[in-house]
Amino acid sequence: MDVHKELDTRGLNCPLPILKAKKALADMSSGQVLKVVATDPGSVRDFQAFARQTGNELVEQQTQNTDFIHFLRRR
Repeated sequence: MDVHKELDTRGLNCPLPILKAKKALADMSSGQVLKVVATDPGSVRDFQAFARQTGNELVEQQTQNTDFIHFLRRR
């Protein structure tokens, strides 16, 4: 998967990872992929809800050690 932008939100709690992702997606073109790395376990649920509400596609979610990695495709 081609990642066009990566966002490190480690150490930030809800709602900051979502707000930073929203801002990053606004600067991206349709179809581009944003990778967000977070440490907040609530981000898994938050990004699922964010994708449903905004129409951006949540392509994949991964957990690696204490990191929660989210891939969003800009609508």
